[in-house]
Amino acid sequence: MGSVGAGKPHAVFVPFPAQGHVNPMMQLAKLLHSRGFFITFVNTEYNHRRFIRSYGADSLIGLPDFQFEMIPDGLPSSDRDATQDLSVLCATIRKNCLAPFVELVSTVNSTPQVPNVTCIISDGLMTFAIEAAEMLGIQEVQFWTASACSFMAYLQFSELVERGFFHSNVRSSYFKFFTSQLCNLSIKTRIFTLVFVFVSAETFLTDGTLDQTVNWVPRMSNIRLRDFPSFVRANNPNDILFDYFGSEAQNCLKASAIIFNTFEEFEHEVLKAIAAKFPQIYNIGPLHRLVRHLPDGPSTAMNSSLWKEDTTCIEWLDKREPNSVVYVNYGSITVMSEKHLKEFAWGLANCKHPFLWIVRSDIVMGDSAVLEKEFLEEIKDRGLIISWCNQKRVLSHPSVGVFLTHSGWNSTVEAISGGAPLICWPFFADQQTNCRYACKEWGIGMEVDHDVKRENIVSLVNKMMEGEEGKKMKEKALEWKKKAEAATGVGGLSYSDFDRFVKEALKHG
Repeated sequence: MGSVGAGKPHAVFVPFPAQGHVNPMMQLAKLLHSRGFFITFVNTEYNHRRFIRSYGADSLIGLPDFQFEMIPDGLPSSDRDATQDLSVLCATIRKNCLAPFVELVSTVNSTPQVPNVTCIISDGLMTFAIEAAEMLGIQEVQFWTASACSFMAYLQFSELVERGFFHSNVRSSYFKFFTSQLCNLSIKTRIFTLVFVFVSAETFLTDGTLDQTVNWVPRMSNIRLRDFPSFVRANNPNDILFDYFGSEAQNCLKASAIIFNTFEEFEHEVLKAIAAKFPQIYNIGPLHRLVRHLPDGPSTAMNSSLWKEDTTCIEWLDKREPNSVVYVNYGSITVMSEKHLKEFAWGLANCKHPFLWIVRSDIVMGDSAVLEKEFLEEIKDRGLIISWCNQKRVLSHPSVGVFLTHSGWNSTVEAISGGAPLICWPFFADQQTNCRYACKEWGIGMEVDHDVKRENIVSLVNKMMEGEEGKKMKEKALEWKKKAEAATGVGGLSYSDFDRFVKEALKHG
């Protein structure tokens, strides 16, 4: 009996185990499946179980030529329905994932009626796959699922250390001197040194250091230190997230090719700088718009959401006027204090516009999100609160007037694809960089102060929904929507780059 996959090229996908990375990876997997590839999609055991809890045991059975596998992440087993602690996750990925991944690919390669793996496409934060591919003699491609501007910023992390941007370098010198000269120092000097060592870490965030302009990053003019991915704020080159993200970005340059979920016109200057450093890049976004070209079928219907989606919000949006709704979603990882949740709640209530608010069960640090009875009573006729939704459908709905977002990359490209301007409350990682570009380069956003106050929310929502500045940003967002449609349309730059990627990088077609 012949194999279902006989003669097919076989791509193994390895997403970083977080929602914002799984989504674009699944979109690319569907596109390659449509081009005749056999697909193996590899989740961690933790996320594999989350999929099954959300959609049932049959949800990951797959198709004869589209299968799901899993590897352990090295962490204790857990049934929590939440994103794992990022610092712990990065540390364990670096230490524990290579060996089981090599074993998995070897097992897949020895499975009857499954074609041999011809390429590994791994997330830019899972670069252990580069080493695995070298060990197994398989081609490897990196997919940077965040913005190109964040990739360029991460590439500068080692340069920031070299240029002495972090107080921790000074603190470290003082601490070494202090410990080596302990017996020779007076009590007063010992106290002064200890205070300097520990207090300077806090003042880094408030002494103006973050407002310094970093003028040597290629094609990223006038960027401030605060616009870099948030891990610089640890003020510690040895911080696990600062080290992990900076190192993984550098590792991507070892791959045979890098894919970006962006389009040429949107990040033109940064992409030009990356291409000068690493010419084998392919800009194939927004990916969810390329997926629209695929005919309906079993693979296109596969869901990549780790949370069960509430579909009632679309019916609710259908009843609202065009451009009248404030859509609020902080993504899959953002957490906040109970105080900030309350400020957001009353800001939305007091702005008097209808709103759709996504409130995950784990949105509040260390607790479940609980909203006051008085607030729920106040907004019962014009606010809808649910735990998760199909965001692409929501942002393309004509009733949505503005998007209050954490500025994650998927949210950003989905917003411009829907023509929605942004109110940005960046939480961490690349979100600070995306926010800066949305507000200063792309002309589609306003930023919320991190210590959010309800009056601030009311002011920004009203500016966006009623003011002249908001009207201009809506027009700009619609311009970007047209450009994204053109890029992903037949013959557009992203459409053509995807075709080029399949033929050049994957040697198929």
